[in-house]
Amino acid sequence: MEYVTRIVIIGGGPGGYEAALVAAQLGAEVTVVDRDGLGGASVLTDCVPSKTLIATAEVMTTFDSSYEELGIIVADDTPHIEQAARVVGVDLGKVNRRVKRLALAQSHDITASVTRAGARVLRGRGRLEGMQALDGSRKVVVSAADGTEETLTADAVLIATGGHPRELPDARPDGERILNWTQVYDLDELPEELIVVGSGVTGAEFAGAYQALGSRVTLVSSRDRVLPGEDPDAAAVLEDVFRRRGMNVMGRSRAQSAKRVGDRVEVTLADGRVITGSHCLMAVGAVPNSEGMGLEEAGVRLRESGHIWTDKVSRTTAPGVYAAGDVTGVFALASVAAMQGRIAMYHFLGDAVTPLNLKTVSSNVFTDPEIATVGYTQADVDAGKIDARVVKLPLLRNPRAKMQGIRDGFVKIFCRPGTGIVVGGVVVAPRASELIHPISIAVDNNLTVEQIANAFTVYPSLSGSIAEVARQLHTRKMNGDG
Repeated sequence: MEYVTRIVIIGGGPGGYEAALVAAQLGAEVTVVDRDGLGGASVLTDCVPSKTLIATAEVMTTFDSSYEELGIIVADDTPHIEQAARVVGVDLGKVNRRVKRLALAQSHDITASVTRAGARVLRGRGRLEGMQALDGSRKVVVSAADGTEETLTADAVLIATGGHPRELPDARPDGERILNWTQVYDLDELPEELIVVGSGVTGAEFAGAYQALGSRVTLVSSRDRVLPGEDPDAAAVLEDVFRRRGMNVMGRSRAQSAKRVGDRVEVTLADGRVITGSHCLMAVGAVPNSEGMGLEEAGVRLRESGHIWTDKVSRTTAPGVYAAGDVTGVFALASVAAMQGRIAMYHFLGDAVTPLNLKTVSSNVFTDPEIATVGYTQADVDAGKIDARVVKLPLLRNPRAKMQGIRDGFVKIFCRPGTGIVVGGVVVAPRASELIHPISIAVDNNLTVEQIANAFTVYPSLSGSIAEVARQLHTRKMNGDG
């Protein structure tokens, strides 16, 4: 009888379900233990829902900011004295019902793909039981919602349990007025005055989206600027856009507490100031789902933050145990989680594997304009981690941008001084998530600015700015100009 390798995956997010597909295709017997539905937080409460909401906000922003400049006339019955009022409104209840519907549909599609590939999906909460057995196997105990338990034997286990919203002790979400990012889709009415605490990616995305939908937004940032982890030039553009559109951006303002006062919310800052709004969204980071899983008892090393330590092929410190996704704290991106999961299965099942290289990862902030990045950053260059030439070209010079009324944004590329090899890039523009791809290809394949500059681009197009930046960098290389 031929032996079949048994794989148990705890967590059905991108790291888990992509690993399941790979392992099943490679002939393993796969069980996915999942609590909430395949797709995980990425599909059910985070990436898919938030980007669906942002898609509606994008339409609102485009309409508000461009229609007059483009010569579009909107006829309506608003009295002349009130013409400054918004012509277009939004039904948030309808928007959120669509958000939930699309998220569930995506989850069902993923479940169908995984089961069609031959994997078993088991609903429940999984935990490791004890150390590795003498035959190299592991025990995973699955607790179902009805209290029953099932013990699985695995040759390898992948932990892909993700994370959950971090909470401040004095600002606990109640799901009605004080919310975390998983709870906003239960709102039926648009918040009149929304306070967003936290100016990282999640805070910035939701602040920009609700501002576009019609809320009066106050963004509370404990740092000097919004998006402290992103390219400083890009963050400056976005903050300027936020302020120009009427957002109240409060820098160097750390929130200490948030409490309900009737149908209002009071947020107290560390310096004693108090700001009020109709709703408050807490976006202060995430906590890994690593507690109560028997990890340390099984030999899995955790970092102080609770994240699981992994190497570049997703191994933990426990033999036969791998980890992927947000629970590892490597990079909170669905694409990275999926890659970590696939790498884990390729490695354990003996297929060809390329270790994870974070310098080829492209990421995007879904604000308006979007901010897309790949490879080495401005911070790396400034800190001397890499010697690189940098050219930044504002989109204002781009003919297609002028035609579309796009005023904000730029293309920035980093290349090595001697060879001209592209090592990083930043795009700030509408649909920057699409425009970053040619730069990602260049970074991943060690292409030079000369090769990028010599490739045809459509005229007029926003991608023409990528070729133009490459041309300028190539000219500087030829002239020996640093």
